[in-house]
Amino acid sequence: MTTENTTTTTLTTATEGANATVHYRGTLEDGTEFDNSHTREEPITFTVGSGQMIPGFNDAVDGMTVGETKTVTLTPDQAYGEVNPEAQTTFPKSGFPAGLELTEGMPIPLKTPEGRTLIGRLTEQQEETVTVDLNHPLAGQTLQFEIELVEVTTTTTTSTDEEIAT
Repeated sequence: MTTENTTTTTLTTATEGANATVHYRGTLEDGTEFDNSHTREEPITFTVGSGQMIPGFNDAVDGMTVGETKTVTLTPDQAYGEVNPEAQTTFPKSGFPAGLELTEGMPIPLKTPEGRTLIGRLTEQQEETVTVDLNHPLAGQTLQFEIELVEVTTTTTTSTDEEIAT
């Protein structure tokens, strides 16, 4: 019989492979706030170095200590990349449900051939078609984040084989 034991260890410093829990506030260069975990009253947790976060955010958290707060400015290459002018596609309006009011800026969910869902934004309407921009809404933007490291943990799972005497 195999038994698994899971152990969670609390750390003081965020390092690659650790689970970092952070509060953050994200703003654009002009100071416009685009996201704030304090407002939602819900910090986020991610594994440092796993690719779950944009590169610059991940790099900013790596090495922080619990209770530390820092402000970082991320260029597009450290965040959501530059705007790709080729990341536009056109769809016939007939492909949308009848009665759906199409408005510029509205999110349009699309499925890739691999089954992933992408969210595009409707940018233009023509007589019979719509144009959808597949760039991330923050692509091309320089972003500023105020980050507070709330907690760091690691989780270890160990397996042991036990023999049962009969």
